[in-house]
Amino acid sequence: MSGKIPVTVLTGYLGAGKTTLLNRILSEPHGKKFAVIVNEFGEVGIDNDLVVGADEEVFEMNNGCVCCTVRGDLIRIIDGLMKRKGGFDGIIVETTGLADPAPVAQTFFMDQDVQERTRLDAVVTVVDARWLALRLQDAPEARNQIAFADVLVLNKTDLVTPGELEEVERRIRAINPYAKLHRAQNANVPVAEVLDRNAFDLDRILDIEPDFLEEGHHHHHNDDIQSVAVTIEGAVNPDRFLPWLNDFAQRAGADLLRSKGILAFPGEPRRFVFQGVHMMLDGDLQREWRDDEKRASKVVFIGRGLDRDAIERAVKACAV
Repeated sequence: MSGKIPVTVLTGYLGAGKTTLLNRILSEPHGKKFAVIVNEFGEVGIDNDLVVGADEEVFEMNNGCVCCTVRGDLIRIIDGLMKRKGGFDGIIVETTGLADPAPVAQTFFMDQDVQERTRLDAVVTVVDARWLALRLQDAPEARNQIAFADVLVLNKTDLVTPGELEEVERRIRAINPYAKLHRAQNANVPVAEVLDRNAFDLDRILDIEPDFLEEGHHHHHNDDIQSVAVTIEGAVNPDRFLPWLNDFAQRAGADLLRSKGILAFPGEPRRFVFQGVHMMLDGDLQREWRDDEKRASKVVFIGRGLDRDAIERAVKACAV
């Protein structure tokens, strides 16, 4: 194991708090250098723009899910990382919320070059305490993400009652009684509990998924979920966009799994960033636009039965 670069796979369903945890890791004064690989669902990626302080170290894969074709992307990016001068203390792979972690983990056992130079340190799964019960009903990926976890971060514990929290933990333990579990708000788990755990247990994974090491292993996508992304080459009018966004989230309700965006407002030097899960939305002004950045507005919605044309028309109608 000595000399191999540790890899942390960061997973969890849409909106659970993966990027929040990733930003915590990158912002802490640990003195380590990480390469970050961000994978997104949909044709327009914005997660890499939401990752703080790691601009030149963020690599983006946009093929919808880390599996099948994207495994080649992952191998290629890691291969490129190994050739760079300066090296890294670790690699963090943030998967799309719709990914089954199995194909990601497989990469570190199936490809000889990757296996010789890296080691899978842990699969860290972020779980949304508020919405887990619903996810276990409608999203097989959420169950797989919990089953595969070596470390579980039970996030947003402030949004549920003590009784609900105990019930959520009971459901998690029924799926995975082995992983270390941390309760968190805003993903505030100590970095030492997430990185360098040396926790990945291949024998346990083979118990869950006996064909884990077989090349032909596939997982099934939830085909009724789609992503709608809209980019505006400039600013949007907040007085038009924000009321529309609120109204849209309320109407779409449970069918709107995830919403996120980075917006330029006229005369405002800072970026407005919003995130949402179902009808719950949160947004604020964050860092200033850099001189080398294009002041464009990008939004992404992921859900079931979304009317792409209507969403595009409504967003574009808010352009300045």
